[in-house]
Amino acid sequence: MQIAIDGPASTGKSTVAKIIAKKLDFLYVDTGAMYRSLTYFGLKNKIDLNNEELLTNLLKSMNYDSRVINNRLHFFVNSEDVTQEIRNPIVAKNVSQVASYPSVRKHLISLQQNIAGNQNVVMDGRDIGTVVLPSADYKFFLTADPKIRAKRRFLENKKKGINLSLEELVTAIKRRDELDSKQMVMAKDAILIDTGEMSIDQVVNSLMNKIQR
Repeated sequence: MQIAIDGPASTGKSTVAKIIAKKLDFLYVDTGAMYRSLTYFGLKNKIDLNNEELLTNLLKSMNYDSRVINNRLHFFVNSEDVTQEIRNPIVAKNVSQVASYPSVRKHLISLQQNIAGNQNVVMDGRDIGTVVLPSADYKFFLTADPKIRAKRRFLENKKKGINLSLEELVTAIKRRDELDSKQMVMAKDAILIDTGEMSIDQVVNSLMNKIQR
C-alpha cells in the first residue's frame, strides 16, 4: 500500500506522516530530507548551488539511509548522521532551488519509486501524489495559512535556539511557496485538509479515519 501526503512547508505533513507510518507499521520516506541532504552536502563541499551538473554528480555519489534510534528517525548520508544539520536555516533557504533542477529530481524520484516498489510506505513531499506515486492508494494534501505556518516554525526554531523573527519567517515561507509552486500541484484525487486550526492528533485522526474506512 502507498500513502502520499503532499503540501507546502510547515503544514505538519512530515510529523503526521511519521505517526501514521508508525501506527500502520509502514516504512516512512521523508523525500524532503533527501533534497535537504544534497543541499547540505553541496554547501559543505562549497559547490555552487547554481550549478545543476555539479550537484547532480554529487548526488550520484551519495548513499542515503534512515533508521530509528532511541525512538527518533535519523538520516544518514555516506554513514554520516545529518539529522540536525539538514534542518538548519541556511539549508532551508536553499533547498527549493536545489530541488528545482530536473536532473536532481529525476534521480531522486527514481530512488523514491524504487523504495516504494515492494513495501508499504507513507511518503511525504511536494508532488508525491502527482509525480512520484501517481497510483498511490491514498493521497492527501495538507495546507495552512502562511502566517500560521510561520508561527509553527518560529516555535520550533525557538526550541532549537534559532533566532529568526516571525516576520522573517513569514517572508521566507512565502518565498519558499513561490519557489515550490512549479512542483507543488495537488492531485485531482487527493483529499485536501486545512491544518491551520487543527492539532497534530486531529490531523492524524482525520487521515487515519479515511484510510481505515
